[in-house]
Amino acid sequence: MPKSSASTEESSQGHAEGGVAAVDRAFSILAAFEPGQSSLPLAEIARRTGLYKSTILRLMSSLEHAGYVRRLADGQFTIGPEPLRLAQIYQASFRLRDAIHPMLEALTEESGETSSFYVIEHDSRVVLFRVEPKRAVRFSIHEGDRFPLHAGASGKILRAFGVPADRGLPDVRQQFWAASYGERDPDTASVSVPVFGMNYEFKGALTLSGPAERFSKEKVEAARQQLLLRAAQATQLLGGENRELLTALEQFKN
Repeated sequence: MPKSSASTEESSQGHAEGGVAAVDRAFSILAAFEPGQSSLPLAEIARRTGLYKSTILRLMSSLEHAGYVRRLADGQFTIGPEPLRLAQIYQASFRLRDAIHPMLEALTEESGETSSFYVIEHDSRVVLFRVEPKRAVRFSIHEGDRFPLHAGASGKILRAFGVPADRGLPDVRQQFWAASYGERDPDTASVSVPVFGMNYEFKGALTLSGPAERFSKEKVEAARQQLLLRAAQATQLLGGENRELLTALEQFKN
């Protein structure tokens, strides 16, 4: 006995375990919209989602009623006002620490080195968050400590991506990472990458640091990969675009 169009579509699309197929399809419709495209025709939504046009139209009726989409005069669809309201609630309830601190913990666990997140405050770089490894030797740096912007890998990232950007660091802006050896402390080395929020807002510098003797060429290469991956994850959590960070990561791997 042949399957109905609905059952065929469900089997081809699948849905989250324990979820509801119609809800999963509705979310896939919303996910079809991307930055830079203010509206989409029905045929393009069908192509991107793999859903039948009849299914999309049924779901669009509910999404439009709830304010998630709008149908334009030319028949195309665009995002409605409701996602903006939810985004404002998300932003109000979300703390920077929620995105950054788990990344620091993961970086320290992976590398065995100290991980930190630096931000700009006036003409200084400030340690906003910091996670120390379980090693016996630790550095006497704490959250809230201030250091000059002109030294250290995090200083380079903060200057290169801060406002206004330091145009004397074009290589840092192009490659999305920076390293330093003994610039602030002669016995310390560090590697740092940027983290962004919504609309490419620069949030700060994600950094790994430790004794210079441990930061061999291989160690620095591993740190760059770890940092770029975690920075991309943190940027995504903060609602930012992480494509350039992922591209930098892939270029490094290649």
